[in-house]
Amino acid sequence: MTNSKKYPKTNTNANAKTISAKILGISQADLPNSIIEIITTLTKAGFEAYVVGGGVRDILLGQNPKDFDAVTNAKPHEVKDVFGKRCRIIGRRFELAHVFSGRDMIEVATFRAPPKGDAHTTEDGMLMRDNVWGDINQDFARRDFSVNALYYQPLKGEIKDFCGAIDDIQSKTLKLLGHASVRVEEDPVRLLRALRFKAKLGFEFDDELAKQFNNKNWALLEQVSPHRLYDETQKMFIGGYIVPLLPLLFEYQAIEQLMVYPPNAPTALLKQVAMNTDKRIASGKSINPAFFYAALLWENYLYQLNKFKKQGHHFTHAQEKAANKVIDRQRLKTAIPRFAEQFIKDIWLLQPRLANPKHKQILTISEHARFRAGFDFLLLREMAGEDDIAFSEPTNGMGVWWQTFQTMNDREQRHAIDQLTNQERRSSKHRRQRLQSYDMDDPSDRMATDTFANHQLHTGLHIGEQSNTQTNANRHAEHNHRQKEKAQLQQLSLSEQTLSEQAQKKQPSPLFTVLTSDATQETPKQPTIKKQNKQQQKSTQNISQHHKTKDAVQNVAQDTIQNTVQNTTRNAVPNAVIPLTPSQAKNELSHYLPIPNQRRHKKMSSMT
Repeated sequence: MTNSKKYPKTNTNANAKTISAKILGISQADLPNSIIEIITTLTKAGFEAYVVGGGVRDILLGQNPKDFDAVTNAKPHEVKDVFGKRCRIIGRRFELAHVFSGRDMIEVATFRAPPKGDAHTTEDGMLMRDNVWGDINQDFARRDFSVNALYYQPLKGEIKDFCGAIDDIQSKTLKLLGHASVRVEEDPVRLLRALRFKAKLGFEFDDELAKQFNNKNWALLEQVSPHRLYDETQKMFIGGYIVPLLPLLFEYQAIEQLMVYPPNAPTALLKQVAMNTDKRIASGKSINPAFFYAALLWENYLYQLNKFKKQGHHFTHAQEKAANKVIDRQRLKTAIPRFAEQFIKDIWLLQPRLANPKHKQILTISEHARFRAGFDFLLLREMAGEDDIAFSEPTNGMGVWWQTFQTMNDREQRHAIDQLTNQERRSSKHRRQRLQSYDMDDPSDRMATDTFANHQLHTGLHIGEQSNTQTNANRHAEHNHRQKEKAQLQQLSLSEQTLSEQAQKKQPSPLFTVLTSDATQETPKQPTIKKQNKQQQKSTQNISQHHKTKDAVQNVAQDTIQNTVQNTTRNAVPNAVIPLTPSQAKNELSHYLPIPNQRRHKKMSSMT
C-alpha cells in the first residue's frame, strides 16, 4: 500500500550557525578522554566527526553528563575498518557502531538522510529502517528534538547550530524538529522520550508537541517492539529523575501503555521506591531496573495471589501461580528478560518470609541470594504504609528489625533471634488469653458489644465498612462454631465418664484367695474315637463344675471386700491379708491367668 504521508523537505543548503565553544564556556576538559580519542582517530582517517546529542546539551546546562555520542560521515563498515577489533556493528533498523576506548564504550552513528520511498516505513508512517546515509545538513533534520541537534567539534573548538537549539535551551523549551505529528508517527517512542526530557531537564513542551499526547498516538505504541519499550523504561527508571517523571507518566496516560492494570495514581509504595532509587543513583550506587518493575506490579501480584488463595491453592503454590500470571501479562506490554523475571519473583516470594520469619530459618533467609533486594522492598513497604494497596499484608515492623540485625555480630544475632522467639511466644499466649476471656464473657455482653460495633460500622464511624463487617461476622461465626464443639465435647466426656462408672460398678472385685480344693482338673486326653462321647460328657461336667467354683470364689472375694471396708471405717486400720506361699499362688492362678510365653499345641487324635 502506498504511503500517503508527506515528510517535511529538508533544507540541504541550510546555513549552520557556528559558535565558538569558548564563548559558551565549553572546552575539551569537559569531555572524557575516550570520546576525544575517537574523534581524533576518525578525523585523522579523513572523516568528519562531532560530539552530538544530550552530552553537549547537558554541558551547556551546567550538568556533568556521563554518556557521550559521536556522529560521522563514515559508514559503519568504514568505522569498523578504522578501529578494527575495538568496533562492533549493531542494529538492523538503525545501524550503529560501538567503539571501545579503554573502559568506555562510545556509540558512533553515521549521518542520516530522510527515508526514500515506502520500503522504510509502515502504513502509518512509522520508520522500520533508518539506514539512508546523508550529510550533516540532512542529519540534523533527522534528530528528534531541537535541543539534541548541536554538533561540537572539540579539535576545532566549534559548535554548529542548525535550528536555534541554543535559544531553546536558554528558554527551556522542548520541541520536535519538523512537523510534530509526522515525527511522532515516524517513531511514537518519541512521546516517552519527551516525558523523560521534561522530567530530567525541567523544560516545557511547545504547543505543537503538547497536542501529540492523545489516544491516537498512544495506540501507535502497540506496533513498537516490547523489547524496545523495555529498553526505554530502563532509561526512565535508572536516569536519576524518576521522582518528577512518575506523576508525568500518570498525567499523560503513558503508564497505561507501559503496564497492565495500572493504578489511577502513583501509590505510596511507588513514590517511596522512586525517592529511594534517585537517592541511590545520586550517591553512585547500582540500580536494577527490575526492582522498580517489582514495585509497579506489586498490587497486581497481591490481587492475583488473593484470588488463587480463595480457590484453595496452597500458599506457596498460589505465590508461584500469581507471579507467573502477572509477569506473563506484563510481557504483552514490555519485554521482561528471564533474569529480571527471577529477580522480581524472588522479591515477591521473600516478603511473607521476611515479615513473619520462623526463628530456625532467620539465618537461612539472611543468606538468600536476593535477601538484600527483598529486605529493601520490605523496608520501603514499611516506610510507605501501603494503606492504599488492597490485599496488602502487614510487615509487623520487621523491616527495621532486619535492618538492625544486619549490623550485629554472631553473638548479638543469636540473642536477637532468642528475643524475637520469646516475643512471639508471649504474643501467642496473650492471644490465647484474650480468646479464653472472650469465651468466658456473658453472652449478653458480647451481644451488646457486637451490636454496638455493627452500629458503628453501618454509620460509617470506621474505615473500611465492608471489610470490618465481614471480619466481625466471621469472628462471630467462628465463636459460635467453637461453642458448639465445646458443648459436644463436654457431652461426649460426660457420657464416657458415666459409662466408665457403670462399667466399674459391674466389674467384680479382685480376687484375694483362691481355694485349691475347688480348682478344676485338666481334661484327660482322648485315646480313641470310640471314647469320644464319654470324654465330651466328662468335659461338660468339668466345665459346669468350673463355673460353680468361679462363682464361689467371687462370692468369697466380695464378702471379704465388704468386711475389709467396714473394718477400715470403724477402726481406721486395714485388716491384714494373709499372704500365700509362692507355690500356692502359682497353683491357684494357673487356672485363671493365661501365660503369654506358653504356646498351646493342638494334639491330633488317633484313628482306630
